[in-house]
Amino acid sequence: MQRQLIVLVGPTAVGKTEYSIRLAKALDAEIISADSMQIYRFLDIGSAKPSKEELAEIPHHLIGEIDPTRSFSAAEYQKLAREYIELVFSKGKQPLIVGGTGLYVNSLLYDMNFSVLPRQTGFREKLEQEAETFGALSVHKKLEQLDPEAAKRIHPNNIKKVIRAIEVCENSGETFPDFEQSMKPTTEYEVILLGLDRDRQELYERIEQRVDALMEMGLEAEVSGLLSKGLQPSAISMKGIGYKELIGYLNGEYDREEAIRLIKRNTRRYAKRQLTWFKRYSEMRWFLLSEDSKPEEQAALMLSYIKERLAEAASQER
Repeated sequence: MQRQLIVLVGPTAVGKTEYSIRLAKALDAEIISADSMQIYRFLDIGSAKPSKEELAEIPHHLIGEIDPTRSFSAAEYQKLAREYIELVFSKGKQPLIVGGTGLYVNSLLYDMNFSVLPRQTGFREKLEQEAETFGALSVHKKLEQLDPEAAKRIHPNNIKKVIRAIEVCENSGETFPDFEQSMKPTTEYEVILLGLDRDRQELYERIEQRVDALMEMGLEAEVSGLLSKGLQPSAISMKGIGYKELIGYLNGEYDREEAIRLIKRNTRRYAKRQLTWFKRYSEMRWFLLSEDSKPEEQAALMLSYIKERLAEAASQER
């Protein structure tokens, strides 16, 4: 029988942690995180990691496992997550992927090949320096000359992707593939996709409440402590929402109130981008949550859908 991979996604502050634990208990599952900030050690408050009590209820993987001084790629995530998926299956348990980082989720849903080219560190740094000195358009024009079609698809401000496309052209002599069109669904397992959403105003209110709660929990002290231990503001881990804004405040660029405003604004914008990303999954079953509905009833609906899909898969195998 083909193995089933259950994936629970949604925007930040929608309620993924609460519902993932409810589902994991009912399904005898272990949770594998798909969150690009929670994967780092010591970034506990700002990344809104599950609490110690929540982590103790259900085994979690890929939470607090990577040193924050490291750059961590989607390719590395794919490798580690697949290893954990196999580990969970080997225990006779159900893997449950939970998170809001679209590229991490994509790396498990599709057979994405991240090993086309080795990292060209010196080449990349040279182009990054050029972009910083002469502007993003200067580097984008190089891509226009090498691959006009890719240049049309990639915004000049998306420096990382522009440079990656130039690397492909310079090193392979081939054009940069359209990422979405080149993806093929994985054949390793059948995927059951669940998406969580809320009324937009309600979601935004939850985001504002969460940011206030994180500040009360000591987010500012967490950021100060990380900086005092030598973690550089340029580290990828410190580019996350909540961290970068507070670094600006600590550097005297604006006051604390402005930092909080920026965190709330940037989190709302991020949630909107997450929803745009996940709405592209045609096979997604969406569940609209509400403060007026009972979590146990919503979880029961999700569980019913999962069991229905599992039963369908079992009958097709007979």
